[in-house]
Amino acid sequence: MLRATSVVRKAAVRPDRVVDTLTLDHDDRNRRRLALTADGGLGILLDLDKATALGDGDAVKLEDGRLVLIKAAPQSLLEIRAENPLRLMRVAWHIGNRHTPAEITADAIYIENDHVLAEMVRGQGCVMSAVNRPFQPERGAYDHDHANCDHPSHDHGGHSHHDHGQHGHDHGHDHGSHAHDHGHAAAQAHGEHAHSHAETHAHAHGDACGCGHDHGHHDHGHKHGAGHGHKGHTHDH
Repeated sequence: MLRATSVVRKAAVRPDRVVDTLTLDHDDRNRRRLALTADGGLGILLDLDKATALGDGDAVKLEDGRLVLIKAAPQSLLEIRAENPLRLMRVAWHIGNRHTPAEITADAIYIENDHVLAEMVRGQGCVMSAVNRPFQPERGAYDHDHANCDHPSHDHGGHSHHDHGQHGHDHGHDHGSHAHDHGHAAAQAHGEHAHSHAETHAHAHGDACGCGHDHGHHDHGHKHGAGHGHKGHTHDH
């Protein structure tokens, strides 16, 4: 029996090194040590350093360097749908609060077929149906196998998710090399541009976008009109 001692993620799998396939359900794709028989009859001892979540398309590496491809087996699941996204988000919160593996798609949530969870979902007013499909739940936010992945390092020291200094709010134009005397007409056009930009920006964000900005039409229009760095212009209002 050949030992499989490491995991190769899907993006790094070389098809020419694949010698067999293991079709496994969700539980067997989350093991550390397990004797398995591949689809082609190859005997394999899964012998990893720690229990590792194996996804559809990943592979385990044998001691001789060959790969065995992992395929997610269809299994009995509950498909959860709701009449609106808010209700679906609420039931997702309750599922997560029970630390239950869940696969989340754009319009449905899939969990293992469990009658206790089914009662909870029903109580939230969602629609359920039993389905048979591969189960590929979300991995935990900290469930990341660094030993078998090659990712570039991320420097978060100087980065913010809302770095408005360089993203999204640099609407200024450098007209310093060809300054003009715009007079009243240019000032009026600039004011209309700022007001239009403010309305577009406010509608794009909405009243409750959560980005932390004051999106009131009047106030935001003045901020964009006066604070977006039209270098070389002097506006005589």
